[in-house]
Amino acid sequence: MKVVIFGLGYVGTVTAAGLASRGHDVVGVDVDEGKVAAINAGTSPVIEPGVDRLVVDAVDAGRLRATADVVAAMDGADLSLVCVGTPSRPRGDSNLTFIARALTDLREAMTEAAPPSSGFHSVVIRSTVPPGTGASIVEPAFAAELLPEGWSVGTAMCPEFLREGCGVEDFFAPPFVVVGASDPRTRESCEELFGFLGMPLHHVDVGTAESLKYACNAFHAVKVTFANEMGRIFSQYGVDSRTVMELFCEDHKLNISSSYLRPGFAFGGSCLPKDVRALQSMARVVGVDLPLVSSTLTSNELTVRSLVDRVLETGHRRVAILGLSFKMNTDDLRESPNLEIAERFVGKGLDVRIYDPVVDPAKLVGANLRHFESKLAHVNRLLVDSPELALEGAEVVIVATSDPACLAALRSARPTVVLDINGRLGEDVEHIAGYQGVSW
Repeated sequence: MKVVIFGLGYVGTVTAAGLASRGHDVVGVDVDEGKVAAINAGTSPVIEPGVDRLVVDAVDAGRLRATADVVAAMDGADLSLVCVGTPSRPRGDSNLTFIARALTDLREAMTEAAPPSSGFHSVVIRSTVPPGTGASIVEPAFAAELLPEGWSVGTAMCPEFLREGCGVEDFFAPPFVVVGASDPRTRESCEELFGFLGMPLHHVDVGTAESLKYACNAFHAVKVTFANEMGRIFSQYGVDSRTVMELFCEDHKLNISSSYLRPGFAFGGSCLPKDVRALQSMARVVGVDLPLVSSTLTSNELTVRSLVDRVLETGHRRVAILGLSFKMNTDDLRESPNLEIAERFVGKGLDVRIYDPVVDPAKLVGANLRHFESKLAHVNRLLVDSPELALEGAEVVIVATSDPACLAALRSARPTVVLDINGRLGEDVEHIAGYQGVSW
């Protein structure tokens, strides 16, 4: 393919050299004449291990060149990758000025450049942009009425996951390749572009592709901060936190896994809240601040509060809760957020009915029973024997379990609002009238 790369910074240079090394005809475009001259001289404008060799080989093979002339670059091009910067503004939002300028230059160049033989050109955003950018800025820039004769354009978002210092390695072995596009021809172009990787492409909507990089980078920042906070606290107790974290990372069942990384409702149970509070206490004893760890309890409370407010804002009074324990397939009610919302609903005067396929008050003992009774004094009135009884007359249903009997009863009921705080109920439930996800 003939590919145009807009922006010859770290991402653009590595991408240009990598694509050219795999047989694509690549033209880099940049307003910085120094970067253009460097590429054409067979040197990289950025310092990145391994990229110099890729650049010189691709230039010598005639598959890579650079220019400041957008028209010349666009002549016969099949696909454009926009890799320009999106720096922070003073208030923290992304500055999309360079994106808008590149799109304008690209479209205006089409009036003079010859279209590809197919007449179809794909504009793919590689820069990190907020969700909604494709719909509000990219697609409108290439509306059919704005395009010159002979050109048709499809747009997409294909985020990059290149770490500085090992960008070349990451380019040829990415964690995944994600393409957000609605036009099937654009999806096919991206498959051809990255076909040399031998990896399946994840085809998603544009907003998902735009959001993914932010989620990844935020989590990387959280991981660095978490490791540093563990180091600050444990070092005060004479513990080498490097050993702690080395062992921590060996757990791929829970610690380094997808087990807890699912949008949903608040955490609870007998361990997580208790141990987070214990860490806070240990930190106070030795005079150490743990803002990330401490904020988890605050964020957890906001999750509970937002659900309660959401139900109260409906104006409905009759509420059914399917699932009471802090997670499915257990009767452990200690610090269950589901029990917490039930208590708050009762306190607000709502008519609440609860069904849990596992919880039997007659079998609760010890701290579990005491916690239950401290939260819901009128348990015999609230907890019913079947999901049908819980759902009878309910206007709002909160679903915390994917128990088959509960879902079957739910499909037969006609509540006004169904709030899913489980996230694994299945498409047949997600399509019923009134369905809402708690955070999706």
